Amino acid sequence: MDRLKDEPAIFSALLTPQGKILFDFIIAAEGDALLIDCDSAAADALVKRLSLYKLRAKVSLEILAERSVAVSAEEFEGGFPDPRHAGLGWRAFMTNETHAADASYDQRRIALGVPEFGKDFASDETFLTDVNYDVLNGVSYKKGCFIGQEVSSRMKRKGDIRRRTLIAKCEGSAPAKGAPVTAGSSTLGEVSSSAHGIALAQIRLDRWEKAKADHTPVTCGETQLLLEIPAYLKPE
Repeated sequence: MDRLKDEPAIFSALLTPQGKILFDFIIAAEGDALLIDCDSAAADALVKRLSLYKLRAKVSLEILAERSVAVSAEEFEGGFPDPRHAGLGWRAFMTNETHAADASYDQRRIALGVPEFGKDFASDETFLTDVNYDVLNGVSYKKGCFIGQEVSSRMKRKGDIRRRTLIAKCEGSAPAKGAPVTAGSSTLGEVSSSAHGIALAQIRLDRWEKAKADHTPVTCGETQLLLEIPAYLKPE
């Protein structure tokens, strides 16, 4: 993990050979150990998967039940900046007794347009580009071979990106997770997580462009949506 010599934490993912995300996680060093911050429901499966790659290396893998991850909008002692997006704030590995929940975290990441494993999608469902991980520091196209590289690299380099996670705003409560997003008779995608009238939605870009060209409103049930491209996806 040479990058951890220069960076306090890195964001990464394990992919299927078809390029879909199996797990994602944030890695930080602590002494001679590497700590992995992942979705708690996926921890057992992730450890089993990583064990396949251990081979004869003198490495042990374990789940630290007494540790959890604290998040905060502000810098705090022992923490590190979230490697996905500066606006997400800070994270830290702490004992459960000192863990403090950040009630504004989901609101913050949804407003920024940052999807998250376990909340917006499940294992083996989406490509890196579907959830914007190619722009959120989740993959390096300059590194050596990795599982799923051929598909991921081809989609990126050929510009064959059909689906992105966008911000969906509406008046009142945001639609429920899984609700379809439509424009006339065309289905553009579906809503994932939401907070305070703002949601994330995986959207087919070509269908959205056609809806805009035809001046067709984008809706979710009876609710009209305003779709926005996250600022980090827009060209500088």
